[in-house]
Amino acid sequence: MQRTTLLRALGIILLLALGSALSAEESWPQFRGPTGLGYTDEKDLPLTWGGPSSENVLWKSALTGEGHASPIVARDRVFVCTARWAPDVKRREDVIPEHHVAAYRLADGQRLWDVEVPPGSWRRDDFRSGPGGGYAAPTPCTDGKLVIVVFGSSVMAALDLEGRSVWRKEIVPHTFDVTVGSSPILRDGAVILLCAMAKKEDSRLVALEAASGDVRWETKLPHTAFGHSTPIIIDVRGRPQLIIAAGGMSAAPEAVQSFDPASGKRIWWCQAAGEAASPAFGAGILYVDSGRGGPGAAIDPSGEGDVTATHVRWKVPQVPEGIGSPIIVGDRVYRLHEPGILKCWKAADGSLTQALRLEGITSTWASPVADPNGRIYFASGGKSFVVQSGPEPKVLATNDLGDANHASAAIASGKILLMGTRNVYCIAQPLKR
Repeated sequence: MQRTTLLRALGIILLLALGSALSAEESWPQFRGPTGLGYTDEKDLPLTWGGPSSENVLWKSALTGEGHASPIVARDRVFVCTARWAPDVKRREDVIPEHHVAAYRLADGQRLWDVEVPPGSWRRDDFRSGPGGGYAAPTPCTDGKLVIVVFGSSVMAALDLEGRSVWRKEIVPHTFDVTVGSSPILRDGAVILLCAMAKKEDSRLVALEAASGDVRWETKLPHTAFGHSTPIIIDVRGRPQLIIAAGGMSAAPEAVQSFDPASGKRIWWCQAAGEAASPAFGAGILYVDSGRGGPGAAIDPSGEGDVTATHVRWKVPQVPEGIGSPIIVGDRVYRLHEPGILKCWKAADGSLTQALRLEGITSTWASPVADPNGRIYFASGGKSFVVQSGPEPKVLATNDLGDANHASAAIASGKILLMGTRNVYCIAQPLKR
Protein backbone atom coordinates (compact mmCIF):
# COMPACT_ATOMS: atom_id res chain seq x y z
CA MET A 1 0.00 0.00 0.00
CA GLN A 2 2.80 2.35 0.93
CA ARG A 3 4.63 1.49 -2.31
CA THR A 4 1.49 2.21 -4.37
CA THR A 5 0.96 5.50 -2.57
CA LEU A 6 4.60 6.48 -3.14
CA LEU A 7 4.44 5.66 -6.85
CA ARG A 8 1.22 7.59 -7.20
CA ALA A 9 2.75 10.61 -5.46
CA LEU A 10 5.82 10.43 -7.70
CA GLY A 11 3.56 10.23 -10.72
CA ILE A 12 1.67 13.33 -9.62
CA ILE A 13 4.94 15.20 -9.08
CA LEU A 14 6.13 14.17 -12.54
CA LEU A 15 2.89 15.30 -14.14
CA LEU A 16 3.02 18.63 -12.32
CA ALA A 17 6.61 19.15 -13.42
CA LEU A 18 5.76 18.24 -17.00
CA GLY A 19 2.75 20.54 -16.94
CA SER A 20 4.88 23.38 -15.61
CA ALA A 21 7.47 22.80 -18.35
CA LEU A 22 4.81 22.77 -21.04
CA SER A 23 3.25 25.96 -19.67
CA ALA A 24 6.61 27.73 -19.74
CA GLU A 25 7.36 26.44 -23.23
CA GLU A 26 4.03 27.62 -24.60
CA SER A 27 4.06 31.04 -22.95
CA TRP A 28 5.05 34.44 -24.35
CA PRO A 29 3.09 36.47 -21.83
CA GLN A 30 3.95 40.08 -22.60
CA PHE A 31 5.88 42.49 -24.80
CA ARG A 32 9.38 41.06 -25.38
CA GLY A 33 8.50 37.75 -23.74
CA PRO A 34 8.79 36.19 -20.26
CA THR A 35 11.72 38.36 -19.18
CA GLY A 36 10.48 41.51 -20.93
CA LEU A 37 13.97 41.74 -22.46
CA GLY A 38 13.56 39.85 -25.74
CA TYR A 39 15.05 36.45 -24.88
CA THR A 40 13.76 32.98 -25.74
CA ASP A 41 14.94 29.54 -24.62
CA GLU A 42 13.93 28.01 -27.97
CA LYS A 43 17.01 26.61 -29.75
CA ASP A 44 15.58 25.27 -33.02
CA LEU A 45 13.67 28.17 -34.50
CA PRO A 46 13.44 28.47 -38.30
CA LEU A 47 16.01 30.72 -39.95
CA THR A 48 14.00 31.20 -43.13
CA TRP A 49 10.34 31.81 -43.95
CA GLY A 50 7.96 33.36 -46.44
CA GLY A 51 8.81 34.13 -50.04
CA PRO A 52 6.96 32.79 -53.12
CA SER A 53 6.60 29.30 -51.60
CA SER A 54 5.52 30.51 -48.12
CA GLU A 55 8.44 28.52 -46.71
CA ASN A 56 7.96 27.44 -43.08
CA VAL A 57 4.63 29.29 -42.80
CA LEU A 58 2.70 26.76 -40.73
CA TRP A 59 -0.48 28.85 -40.89
CA LYS A 60 -1.83 32.33 -41.40
CA SER A 61 -5.16 33.66 -40.18
CA ALA A 62 -7.04 36.82 -41.07
CA LEU A 63 -7.22 39.75 -38.67
CA THR A 64 -10.26 41.87 -37.90
CA GLY A 65 -8.92 45.38 -38.46
CA GLU A 66 -5.25 46.11 -37.86
CA GLY A 67 -2.79 47.29 -35.25
CA HIS A 68 0.85 47.00 -34.28
CA ALA A 69 0.37 45.49 -30.85
CA SER A 70 2.53 42.38 -30.71
CA PRO A 71 0.97 38.93 -30.23
CA ILE A 72 1.23 37.04 -26.94
CA VAL A 73 0.84 33.32 -26.21
CA ALA A 74 -0.64 31.40 -23.28
CA ARG A 75 -2.08 27.91 -22.91
CA ASP A 76 -1.85 27.00 -26.60
CA ARG A 77 -3.55 30.23 -27.66
CA VAL A 78 -2.32 33.32 -29.48
CA PHE A 79 -3.91 36.64 -28.49
CA VAL A 80 -3.89 39.80 -30.59
CA CYS A 81 -5.38 43.31 -30.38
CA THR A 82 -6.62 45.29 -33.39
CA ALA A 83 -8.70 48.35 -34.27
CA ARG A 84 -11.33 48.44 -37.01
CA TRP A 85 -13.23 51.30 -38.62
CA ALA A 86 -16.49 50.37 -40.33
CA PRO A 87 -16.27 50.48 -44.16
CA ASP A 88 -18.63 53.45 -44.35
CA VAL A 89 -16.45 55.70 -42.15
CA LYS A 90 -15.13 58.48 -44.36
CA ARG A 91 -12.97 60.37 -41.81
CA ARG A 92 -11.18 58.28 -39.21
CA GLU A 93 -10.69 61.41 -37.12
CA ASP A 94 -14.44 61.58 -36.48
CA VAL A 95 -14.96 58.06 -35.13
CA ILE A 96 -13.30 55.93 -32.48
CA PRO A 97 -12.81 52.51 -34.11
CA GLU A 98 -13.95 49.16 -32.78
CA HIS A 99 -11.45 47.64 -30.32
CA HIS A 100 -10.97 43.92 -31.00
CA VAL A 101 -9.27 41.18 -28.99
CA ALA A 102 -8.98 37.82 -30.72
CA ALA A 103 -7.69 34.36 -29.79
CA TYR A 104 -6.24 31.84 -32.26
CA ARG A 105 -5.27 28.23 -31.65
CA LEU A 106 -1.48 27.96 -31.64
CA ALA A 107 -1.44 24.57 -33.34
CA ASP A 108 -3.38 25.47 -36.49
CA GLY A 109 -4.42 29.14 -36.40
CA GLN A 110 -8.14 28.52 -36.00
CA ARG A 111 -9.78 31.66 -34.63
CA LEU A 112 -11.45 30.68 -31.39
CA TRP A 113 -13.09 34.00 -30.60
CA ASP A 114 -13.06 37.69 -31.48
CA VAL A 115 -14.67 40.14 -29.04
CA GLU A 116 -14.97 43.90 -28.81
CA VAL A 117 -13.90 45.97 -25.81
CA PRO A 118 -16.02 49.12 -25.37
CA PRO A 119 -13.70 52.05 -26.20
CA GLY A 120 -12.65 54.86 -23.90
CA SER A 121 -13.34 58.55 -24.38
CA TRP A 122 -10.14 59.71 -26.12
CA ARG A 123 -10.89 60.24 -29.80
CA ARG A 124 -7.61 60.79 -31.58
CA ASP A 125 -6.79 62.81 -34.68
CA ASP A 126 -3.06 62.08 -35.01
CA PHE A 127 -2.39 58.80 -36.81
CA ARG A 128 1.38 58.94 -37.18
CA SER A 129 1.79 55.93 -34.92
CA GLY A 130 1.25 53.19 -37.46
CA PRO A 131 -1.37 50.60 -38.44
CA GLY A 132 -4.67 50.92 -36.64
CA GLY A 133 -4.04 54.62 -36.21
CA GLY A 134 -2.22 53.86 -32.98
CA TYR A 135 -5.43 52.72 -31.29
CA ALA A 136 -4.04 49.17 -31.07
CA ALA A 137 -0.39 49.85 -30.21
CA PRO A 138 0.10 48.44 -26.68
CA THR A 139 0.84 44.72 -26.50
CA PRO A 140 -1.46 42.80 -24.14
CA CYS A 141 -0.17 40.67 -21.26
CA THR A 142 -1.40 37.51 -19.58
CA ASP A 143 -0.96 35.50 -16.39
CA GLY A 144 -2.43 32.39 -18.04
CA LYS A 145 -5.84 33.14 -16.55
CA LEU A 146 -6.60 36.65 -17.78
CA VAL A 147 -5.61 38.72 -20.81
CA ILE A 148 -5.02 42.39 -19.95
CA VAL A 149 -5.42 44.81 -22.87
CA VAL A 150 -4.87 48.55 -23.35
CA PHE A 151 -6.19 50.57 -26.29
CA GLY A 152 -5.45 54.07 -27.57
CA SER A 153 -8.86 55.48 -26.63
CA SER A 154 -7.39 55.36 -23.09
CA VAL A 155 -9.13 52.22 -21.89
CA MET A 156 -7.84 49.13 -20.12
CA ALA A 157 -9.66 45.81 -19.71
CA ALA A 158 -9.28 42.22 -18.53
CA LEU A 159 -10.78 39.22 -20.33
CA ASP A 160 -10.67 35.56 -19.40
CA LEU A 161 -9.20 33.09 -21.87
CA GLU A 162 -12.63 32.52 -23.41
CA GLY A 163 -13.04 36.22 -24.19
CA ARG A 164 -15.47 37.03 -21.37
CA SER A 165 -15.14 40.47 -19.81
CA VAL A 166 -13.81 40.53 -16.22
CA TRP A 167 -13.29 44.27 -15.70
CA ARG A 168 -12.83 47.48 -17.66
CA LYS A 169 -11.41 50.88 -16.65
CA GLU A 170 -10.83 54.12 -18.47
CA ILE A 171 -7.42 55.73 -17.99
CA VAL A 172 -7.97 59.30 -16.81
CA PRO A 173 -6.60 61.85 -17.17
CA HIS A 174 -5.32 60.94 -20.64
CA THR A 175 -2.93 63.67 -21.73
CA PHE A 176 -0.77 61.12 -23.59
CA ASP A 177 1.46 62.33 -26.41
CA VAL A 178 0.09 61.17 -29.81
CA THR A 179 -1.06 57.76 -28.54
CA VAL A 180 -0.87 55.23 -25.73
CA GLY A 181 2.33 53.35 -26.51
CA SER A 182 3.42 51.72 -23.25
CA SER A 183 2.33 48.11 -22.79
CA PRO A 184 1.09 46.63 -19.50
CA ILE A 185 3.25 44.11 -17.62
CA LEU A 186 2.40 41.71 -14.79
CA ARG A 187 4.16 41.16 -11.48
CA ASP A 188 2.93 39.23 -8.42
CA GLY A 189 -0.74 39.51 -9.34
CA ALA A 190 -0.55 43.19 -10.29
CA VAL A 191 -0.71 44.74 -13.75
CA ILE A 192 1.65 47.72 -14.04
CA LEU A 193 1.21 50.53 -16.56
CA LEU A 194 3.40 53.55 -17.21
CA CYS A 195 1.32 56.65 -17.89
CA ALA A 196 3.97 59.20 -18.90
CA MET A 197 2.05 62.20 -20.18
CA ALA A 198 2.54 65.29 -22.30
CA LYS A 199 1.40 67.19 -19.18
CA LYS A 200 3.99 66.24 -16.57
CA GLU A 201 1.57 66.85 -13.72
CA ASP A 202 -0.54 63.94 -15.03
CA SER A 203 2.35 61.44 -15.29
CA ARG A 204 2.13 58.43 -13.02
CA LEU A 205 3.04 54.78 -12.59
CA VAL A 206 0.12 52.57 -11.61
CA ALA A 207 -0.24 49.01 -10.34
CA LEU A 208 -3.71 47.46 -10.48
CA GLU A 209 -4.93 44.16 -9.07
CA ALA A 210 -5.06 41.89 -12.10
CA ALA A 211 -8.12 40.07 -10.78
CA SER A 212 -10.26 43.17 -10.15
CA GLY A 213 -8.65 46.27 -11.65
CA ASP A 214 -8.49 47.91 -8.21
CA VAL A 215 -5.49 50.15 -7.56
CA ARG A 216 -2.76 48.44 -5.53
CA TRP A 217 -0.42 51.44 -5.59
CA GLU A 218 0.11 54.60 -7.61
CA THR A 219 3.25 56.73 -7.81
CA LYS A 220 2.99 60.28 -9.14
CA LEU A 221 5.73 61.34 -11.57
CA PRO A 222 5.44 65.14 -11.67
CA HIS A 223 8.87 65.62 -13.23
CA THR A 224 8.46 62.93 -15.93
CA ALA A 225 7.79 64.00 -19.50
CA PHE A 226 5.97 61.83 -22.03
CA GLY A 227 7.16 58.40 -23.03
CA HIS A 228 5.88 55.40 -24.97
CA SER A 229 8.28 52.73 -23.74
CA THR A 230 7.31 49.65 -21.74
CA PRO A 231 8.78 49.18 -18.24
CA ILE A 232 11.03 46.23 -17.47
CA ILE A 233 11.67 44.36 -14.23
CA ILE A 234 15.25 43.32 -13.53
CA ASP A 235 17.08 41.62 -10.68
CA VAL A 236 19.94 43.60 -9.18
CA ARG A 237 21.86 41.73 -6.49
CA GLY A 238 18.78 39.79 -5.51
CA ARG A 239 16.52 42.83 -5.41
CA PRO A 240 13.83 43.38 -8.08
CA GLN A 241 13.74 46.77 -9.77
CA LEU A 242 11.05 48.20 -12.03
CA ILE A 243 12.74 50.39 -14.66
CA ILE A 244 11.00 53.09 -16.71
CA ALA A 245 12.36 55.33 -19.47
CA ALA A 246 10.45 58.52 -20.24
CA GLY A 247 11.82 61.99 -20.79
CA GLY A 248 10.12 63.46 -23.83
CA MET A 249 12.10 64.30 -26.95
CA SER A 250 15.34 65.31 -25.25
CA ALA A 251 17.64 64.26 -22.43
CA ALA A 252 16.02 64.92 -19.05
CA PRO A 253 17.24 64.87 -15.42
CA GLU A 254 14.98 61.93 -14.46
CA ALA A 255 14.43 60.17 -17.79
CA VAL A 256 15.44 56.77 -16.40
CA GLN A 257 14.04 55.74 -13.02
CA SER A 258 13.98 52.64 -10.82
CA PHE A 259 11.18 51.61 -8.46
CA ASP A 260 10.33 48.80 -6.08
CA PRO A 261 7.70 46.84 -8.04
CA ALA A 262 5.96 45.78 -4.80
CA SER A 263 5.31 49.32 -3.52
CA GLY A 264 6.11 51.85 -6.25
CA LYS A 265 8.76 53.47 -4.04
CA ARG A 266 11.52 55.08 -6.08
CA ILE A 267 15.05 53.67 -5.72
CA TRP A 268 17.18 55.74 -8.11
CA TRP A 269 17.02 58.06 -11.10
CA CYS A 270 19.41 59.22 -13.81
CA GLN A 271 19.76 61.95 -16.41
CA ALA A 272 19.47 60.37 -19.85
CA ALA A 273 17.20 60.15 -22.87
CA GLY A 274 14.16 57.89 -22.84
CA GLU A 275 10.93 57.92 -24.82
CA ALA A 276 9.91 55.16 -27.25
CA ALA A 277 12.43 52.33 -26.85
CA SER A 278 12.42 50.06 -23.80
CA PRO A 279 15.74 49.49 -22.00
CA ALA A 280 18.07 46.52 -22.38
CA PHE A 281 19.71 44.77 -19.43
CA GLY A 282 22.65 42.37 -19.26
CA ALA A 283 26.42 42.10 -18.84
CA GLY A 284 26.14 44.22 -15.69
CA ILE A 285 24.59 47.28 -17.34
CA LEU A 286 21.26 48.81 -18.17
CA TYR A 287 21.39 50.38 -21.64
CA VAL A 288 18.84 53.01 -22.63
CA ASP A 289 18.26 55.57 -25.36
CA SER A 290 15.26 57.52 -26.55
CA GLY A 291 14.45 55.59 -29.70
CA ARG A 292 13.63 58.95 -31.26
CA GLY A 293 17.22 60.09 -31.73
CA GLY A 294 19.69 61.44 -29.18
CA PRO A 295 22.27 60.09 -26.75
CA GLY A 296 22.49 56.56 -25.35
CA ALA A 297 23.78 55.59 -21.91
CA ALA A 298 24.93 52.49 -20.04
CA ILE A 299 24.00 52.63 -16.37
CA ASP A 300 25.08 50.50 -13.41
CA PRO A 301 21.66 49.92 -11.75
CA SER A 302 23.01 49.20 -8.26
CA GLY A 303 22.84 52.75 -6.90
CA GLU A 304 20.35 54.84 -4.95
CA GLY A 305 19.12 58.39 -5.36
CA ASP A 306 20.46 60.51 -8.23
CA VAL A 307 23.08 58.27 -9.89
CA THR A 308 23.87 60.56 -12.83
CA ALA A 309 27.34 61.46 -11.58
CA THR A 310 28.24 58.06 -10.11
CA HIS A 311 26.74 55.15 -12.07
CA VAL A 312 26.81 56.07 -15.77
CA ARG A 313 29.43 53.74 -17.22
CA TRP A 314 29.57 55.09 -20.78
CA LYS A 315 27.63 57.15 -23.30
CA VAL A 316 26.98 57.24 -27.03
CA PRO A 317 26.68 60.86 -28.19
CA GLN A 318 24.06 60.24 -30.88
CA VAL A 319 21.84 57.26 -31.72
CA PRO A 320 19.56 57.88 -34.75
CA GLU A 321 15.87 57.07 -34.53
CA GLY A 322 14.98 53.42 -34.00
CA ILE A 323 11.80 52.91 -32.00
CA GLY A 324 12.44 49.18 -31.51
CA SER A 325 14.27 48.24 -28.32
CA PRO A 326 17.98 47.42 -28.01
CA ILE A 327 19.12 44.00 -26.81
CA ILE A 328 22.22 42.71 -25.00
CA VAL A 329 23.60 39.35 -26.13
CA GLY A 330 26.72 38.06 -24.43
CA ASP A 331 29.04 40.99 -23.79
CA ARG A 332 27.66 43.28 -26.48
CA VAL A 333 24.81 45.73 -26.97
CA TYR A 334 22.97 45.52 -30.30
CA ARG A 335 21.00 48.53 -31.53
CA LEU A 336 19.07 48.78 -34.81
CA HIS A 337 18.26 52.26 -36.05
CA GLU A 338 17.41 54.11 -39.24
CA PRO A 339 18.22 53.57 -42.07
CA GLY A 340 18.50 49.86 -41.24
CA ILE A 341 21.88 50.10 -39.47
CA LEU A 342 22.72 47.59 -36.73
CA LYS A 343 25.33 48.91 -34.27
CA CYS A 344 27.28 46.61 -31.98
CA TRP A 345 28.98 48.05 -28.87
CA LYS A 346 31.05 46.37 -26.17
CA ALA A 347 28.98 46.38 -22.99
CA ALA A 348 32.12 46.99 -20.92
CA ASP A 349 33.10 50.34 -22.42
CA GLY A 350 30.73 51.26 -25.27
CA SER A 351 33.34 50.92 -27.99
CA LEU A 352 31.84 50.29 -31.42
CA THR A 353 32.89 46.93 -32.86
CA GLN A 354 30.75 46.88 -35.99
CA ALA A 355 28.00 48.65 -37.92
CA LEU A 356 26.07 46.30 -40.19
CA ARG A 357 23.51 47.40 -42.77
CA LEU A 358 20.29 45.37 -42.91
CA GLU A 359 19.40 46.54 -46.38
CA GLY A 360 15.69 47.13 -46.93
CA ILE A 361 14.48 45.99 -43.49
CA THR A 362 10.82 46.95 -43.23
CA SER A 363 10.69 48.13 -39.63
CA THR A 364 13.12 49.53 -37.09
CA TRP A 365 10.16 49.67 -34.67
CA ALA A 366 9.86 45.93 -34.09
CA SER A 367 11.97 44.81 -31.11
CA PRO A 368 14.42 41.91 -31.63
CA VAL A 369 14.47 38.48 -30.00
CA ALA A 370 17.64 36.51 -29.21
CA ASP A 371 17.86 32.70 -28.88
CA PRO A 372 20.37 30.64 -26.85
CA ASN A 373 22.53 30.21 -29.97
CA GLY A 374 23.14 33.94 -30.11
CA ARG A 375 20.90 34.39 -33.14
CA ILE A 376 19.02 37.69 -33.12
CA TYR A 377 15.69 37.81 -34.94
CA PHE A 378 14.86 41.25 -36.31
CA ALA A 379 11.50 39.90 -37.39
CA SER A 380 8.22 41.46 -38.49
CA GLY A 381 5.49 40.87 -41.06
CA GLY A 382 7.68 42.49 -43.72
CA LYS A 383 11.34 42.12 -44.68
CA SER A 384 13.16 40.57 -41.73
CA PHE A 385 16.70 39.52 -40.86
CA VAL A 386 18.28 36.87 -38.67
CA VAL A 387 21.74 37.91 -37.46
CA GLN A 388 24.40 35.85 -35.72
CA SER A 389 25.75 37.83 -32.79
CA GLY A 390 29.43 37.96 -31.92
CA PRO A 391 32.51 40.12 -32.42
CA GLU A 392 31.59 40.43 -36.11
CA PRO A 393 27.81 39.99 -36.48
CA LYS A 394 26.72 38.49 -39.79
CA VAL A 395 23.41 38.03 -41.56
CA LEU A 396 22.23 34.42 -41.55
CA ALA A 397 18.95 34.87 -43.40
CA THR A 398 16.66 37.44 -45.01
CA ASN A 399 12.91 36.79 -45.09
CA ASP A 400 9.72 38.52 -46.21
CA LEU A 401 6.02 37.78 -45.64
CA GLY A 402 4.96 40.76 -47.73
CA ASP A 403 2.67 42.04 -44.97
CA ALA A 404 4.64 44.88 -43.41
CA ASN A 405 3.88 45.94 -39.85
CA HIS A 406 5.74 47.26 -36.79
CA ALA A 407 4.69 44.53 -34.33
CA SER A 408 7.41 42.50 -32.61
CA ALA A 409 7.63 38.71 -32.70
CA ALA A 410 6.30 36.29 -30.11
CA ILE A 411 7.90 32.86 -29.68
CA ALA A 412 6.47 29.69 -28.17
CA SER A 413 6.78 25.91 -28.69
CA GLY A 414 9.29 26.30 -31.50
CA LYS A 415 7.04 28.72 -33.34
CA ILE A 416 7.48 32.38 -34.31
CA LEU A 417 4.28 34.44 -34.30
CA LEU A 418 4.25 37.57 -36.47
CA MET A 419 1.57 40.21 -37.00
CA GLY A 420 1.02 41.74 -40.40
CA THR A 421 -1.71 44.25 -41.17
CA ARG A 422 -3.88 41.59 -42.86
CA ASN A 423 -2.96 38.33 -41.11
CA VAL A 424 -1.27 36.79 -38.09
CA TYR A 425 1.39 34.25 -39.12
CA CYS A 426 2.90 31.21 -37.48
CA ILE A 427 6.42 30.25 -38.59
CA ALA A 428 7.68 26.75 -37.72
CA GLN A 429 9.98 24.00 -38.93
CA PRO A 430 8.20 21.13 -40.73
CA LEU A 431 7.51 18.14 -38.52
CA LYS A 432 10.14 15.42 -38.89
CA ARG A 433 8.74 12.05 -39.94
